[in-house]
Amino acid sequence: MLAGVRHHKIKEMVDERGTIRVTELSQLLGVTDETIRRDLERLEGQGKLYRTHGGAISAKQEEDDVPHFQREVINKEEKIIVAREAIKLIEEGDIIFLDASSSALYLARLIPDMRLTVLTNSIQICVVLSGHSKIQVISTGGNLSARSMSYVGQVALNTLDSYYVDKLFFSCKGLDEDWGISDGNELQALVKQKIIERATKRILLLDHSKLGKKAFARISSCACINTIIVDSKTELDKLGFLKDQGTEILLPRLAKEAH
Repeated sequence: MLAGVRHHKIKEMVDERGTIRVTELSQLLGVTDETIRRDLERLEGQGKLYRTHGGAISAKQEEDDVPHFQREVINKEEKIIVAREAIKLIEEGDIIFLDASSSALYLARLIPDMRLTVLTNSIQICVVLSGHSKIQVISTGGNLSARSMSYVGQVALNTLDSYYVDKLFFSCKGLDEDWGISDGNELQALVKQKIIERATKRILLLDHSKLGKKAFARISSCACINTIIVDSKTELDKLGFLKDQGTEILLPRLAKEAH
C-alpha cells in the first residue's frame, strides 16, 4: 500500500472513531508499529490529527468544542464567585497549574502580583499574567487549539512530564459519581489527566450546571479531588459521595446573597 493511500485510510479511521491505537492501525493496515508512528507524525504535522501516547486523536474533536469567548459568558457570575473563593487558596511561593477553562481564566484575573510560578496551557492566562513582574509564567507549548486558545497534543503532554505543581486549579464539563470527571474534548482531557498526576493538591472549580453530567472524555475518578469549589445553586446532597471520600467542599455565596 502506498504511503499516501495509507495516510488517507488512517485519517478516515481516526475521524470515524475519534481515537485509535498504533497497534490496531498496524494490524488493520498490515505494517509495523514503527511505520504507523511515522505516519502519525507526518499527519500531525499536516494538522490532520493529534498524536497521543500509543495512538492518535481526531483533530475534528476541536470542531465540537465550545469557543472560548462563548464559554466565558456561560454562568459567568457563578464562575467569578467560585474564582474569588479559589484565590484564597493560593499562597506566596506556590507552584500552580491553571487549565484552559473559563473558570481558571477568571481566577487568573484575580491573582495579584505576588511571588508565584504559574504553569498553564492557556494562551489567555499567559496574556492576563504577563504584566505581573513577580509571577513566573510557564507555557506548555504544543499544538494550538484556536477554539479554546490553548495548547494540546503530545508536546504539551511531554512538557508536563518535566514539572511538579503544588496546586492544580481546573474545571470540567461534567462530574458524575460513577463516570467521574469528564470533558467534552479528549485533547483537553489528556492534558488534565497528565497534570493530575503531577499535582499534590487538586482543586476542582465547578458551577452547578456541570454536576451529575457525563461528558465524552473521562479525565479521572472523583477520588483524585482534594477540594471542590461550587456555587450556591449547587444541590449539596448530590455531593454527598465526595464528602464521604474526604473531599473538602467549599460553597461561596453569590454576590446578591452576600449583601
